[in-house]
Amino acid sequence: MDGYGDFATARAGHLYRSACLLTAGDTHLAEDLVQETLGRVYVRWGRVSRADNPAGYAQTVLTRAFLAHQRRRSSTERSTAVFPELPAAGADDPSLRLTLLDALARLPAKDRAVIVLRYWEDRSVRETADAMNVSSAAVRTRCVRALARLRELLGEELGEYAVP
Repeated sequence: MDGYGDFATARAGHLYRSACLLTAGDTHLAEDLVQETLGRVYVRWGRVSRADNPAGYAQTVLTRAFLAHQRRRSSTERSTAVFPELPAAGADDPSLRLTLLDALARLPAKDRAVIVLRYWEDRSVRETADAMNVSSAAVRTRCVRALARLRELLGEELGEYAVP
């Protein structure tokens, strides 16, 4: 398919980083989600390639695949405790990065998805709502609750990182 290989090569790293955040560092699940996402995009590539934002479509597929996985998952067991090296904007402190990933891991899946989409992906409320297949009001409510929970988990010293 024309252009799919270039698209997949260019977007795979970004999708993987987003998947790692969504899964709170479960690199094996992140790889599976990216593979599933790229497979679904491939099947619809003829239509997706003509869309205004194929990267946004892929990100939405990734988010929905993650949420579907969380709904059907029968266990909360994690396959690994090793976190991937993620680039942090302006922060080279590995302990801070691990602390933030640990706090994200303690959030419910939908709250984690809202935080990643709104603040990591820098999506609007409407775009986040569309990706998660919920209303804008639900996204705003989840954002407020998820940020409050992050502040609670991070404590006063690190609570400033949970401010949008």
